[in-house]
Amino acid sequence: MAIFLFVAPLSPATIATELTDAETFSFAVIGHPFRTGSDELALRTAIAQTDDENLAFVVANGIKSELEPCSDRLYQRRKALLNGAKNGLIVSPAGSDWVGCKNDVGRSTSFERLNRIRELFFADEFSLGDTRIPLNRQSTSPKFRAYVENARWEIGNIMFATLNLPGHNNHYNAEGGRNSEFEDRLIANKEWLQRIFVIAGQKKSDGIVLFCDGDPLAVQRRRVFDFNVKRDGFVEMRRAINALASTFPGKVLLIHGPPANTASAVTEVVWKKNVGDMEIASSWAKVTVDERTANYFFIDKQRN
Repeated sequence: MAIFLFVAPLSPATIATELTDAETFSFAVIGHPFRTGSDELALRTAIAQTDDENLAFVVANGIKSELEPCSDRLYQRRKALLNGAKNGLIVSPAGSDWVGCKNDVGRSTSFERLNRIRELFFADEFSLGDTRIPLNRQSTSPKFRAYVENARWEIGNIMFATLNLPGHNNHYNAEGGRNSEFEDRLIANKEWLQRIFVIAGQKKSDGIVLFCDGDPLAVQRRRVFDFNVKRDGFVEMRRAINALASTFPGKVLLIHGPPANTASAVTEVVWKKNVGDMEIASSWAKVTVDERTANYFFIDKQRN
């Protein structure tokens, strides 16, 4: 049964009911379309093109390029742009949104900018866009009140969730001292991941889809006697995902951005047992969920 979402205002309860009843539906993922220092046109084009599709929701990987300023003015402009989407739109933060941010004297402001993004883009329990999708945020747990960007929602018998895993080696700081932001977020992400799988197991979900910026499944290639290679910032999350997926009876699809400086423009899904790895290398991709097919998920369309 196909799902149809209309721009006309609907109550959250009505939206949730219509989405929950879906068995076959489509969603889109906007990759990271910023190819220059200020390439807002690419993002506008991706939003306009996904507006024309019949979609359950859209996930946007990141809000700006690394070369753009980390200013409130830019953040607010991008929020207005994303909030103008006709489909329900969920933001999944990217490393370029906050990891490399610095002040006028060159000191990192990454943690402060991440908190500002949290205030602006995740202010309530709904998605952005005209069709506001109800979300369950990790911040409902008092211990993890800061992690509003980690959200989950359900459509049909599939659970969807975002994880804040920036592509810059998960923001692991190789210099001396404590990696407080990395370590605290690692604890939060592991708890969030565990909660997702527990709830999906209780609900007997057929599948779980995880959205993030970096690729936690990619193993760093390390040469013998090469001591300049950074410690793998994704190793704990990779182990957690693989361990939880090994006992989950359904499909687990991980959707993430491409590695830095990649020239690839093809989005595909690579399966290993019940775990699918999907790299969004195109501007955006449309994914259709059909629980009657073997792997449930297939790429319906992609735009470069």
